[in-house]
Amino acid sequence: MGVTVNGLDELKELAGRSLGVSEWIEITQRRIDTFADATGDHQWIHTDPDRARRGPFGAPVAHGFLTLSLFIPLFTELLDVKGVTSKVNYGLNRVRFPSPVPVGSRLRLAAVLASAEDVPGGVQIVVDGTIQMEGSDKPAAALQSITRLYA
Repeated sequence: MGVTVNGLDELKELAGRSLGVSEWIEITQRRIDTFADATGDHQWIHTDPDRARRGPFGAPVAHGFLTLSLFIPLFTELLDVKGVTSKVNYGLNRVRFPSPVPVGSRLRLAAVLASAEDVPGGVQIVVDGTIQMEGSDKPAAALQSITRLYA
């Protein structure tokens, strides 16, 4: 587990600090197919292994938005804030997908709490996240996430 803080005041003290890295998670074809079913995005580079092997990446690759969606479960490994009633995804400032994620890849999140500022009833945090791919110099995703936590 990453960092645990007790309340919003302690959370604000973490601004500018690294939260470390999460555990690795494997990207399986089943995960990709389930995401395709949930979103209706069945593009062949994701869901047709035979055709994808002959395609531009040499294998099926995860949807960019699947990679992005892993931010939340991976981030929950890095920061636990006690004493809050709710956590709300407020949005994203930027997202980039520098590298495709082939089936069988392992991903993890490295995160920095860039800022933590008061908002009515709570604190808004901005997190700089890099979803790293094992064995690759390029990240699978780089993002800046905004979350509001309420007491």
